[in-house]
Amino acid sequence: MTAEATVGVVGLGNMGQVLAANLAGAGLDVVAHDAAGPERAPAGVTFVNSADEVVRRATTVVLSLPDGAASAAVVDELLAADGRRTDLVIDTSTVGVRAAEALHARLQDEGVDLVDAPVSGGIAGAKSRTLLVMVAGTAAAVARAEPVLAGLSDRCHRVGDRPGLAQAMKLANNYCSAAALAATSEAVAFGLAAGLDLATMLDVLNAASGQSAATTDKFPNHVLTGRYAAGFAGRLMAKDVGLYLDEVEAAGGPHALADTTVALWRAFAAAEPDADFTRIFPFIESSG
Repeated sequence: MTAEATVGVVGLGNMGQVLAANLAGAGLDVVAHDAAGPERAPAGVTFVNSADEVVRRATTVVLSLPDGAASAAVVDELLAADGRRTDLVIDTSTVGVRAAEALHARLQDEGVDLVDAPVSGGIAGAKSRTLLVMVAGTAAAVARAEPVLAGLSDRCHRVGDRPGLAQAMKLANNYCSAAALAATSEAVAFGLAAGLDLATMLDVLNAASGQSAATTDKFPNHVLTGRYAAGFAGRLMAKDVGLYLDEVEAAGGPHALADTTVALWRAFAAAEPDADFTRIFPFIESSG
């Protein structure tokens, strides 16, 4: 690709590293920055020493950051950079509906488009390119972003025509995932206490109406095996369901079950802040 088509990545955490590697593997010219240093840059990606340098070299910048505050801070830094070439930002972070809307307004004021593009599927999904990228933005911005979105994953689904709608979809998805994993953990704890075998329970649940991603993926691959290595921290799930509850309350929607779900995930995150989110099961089992 030409220098004008260079793609930048800011944020090389667990997910950002894989996304940057996917872009490079798709044949794109990728420059990246992370405050933790060059050790996080995957093969094929050129590490640069500042976000300023990213926007001086890249026309499109992908953000993979932990929260809305980080995205806002990086956007401010990008917009303040001298010699900025960037005129399109793709934010894969989970920041919340109102934060995405605010970022969009801030960028538009400076002539930069935003594509709201949070992801679901975990590190394994990112590596296998089955990660689902939820996309929202104007038709023109999404069309410009398509080569980069295709580089991130083989699965992209446009959910709306304005930034914020993909955040709403991502928060709804993560709330469903978190509630199902917590409910399955309680049900499995009950079954084990009654004398059932875990593998047997999973076989039956997956053949019956109790089936979910918790029973088809999280429990067989992480709980039954004792791996607990899905690659997503419980504190991040607590953050996401907390964002969901905030947005629902702001919109005046129902949240009776969400109140309980959020309280449970926050308690888990407080007790085990660095634990993989699949460890919610032993946390729930031991709290009975």
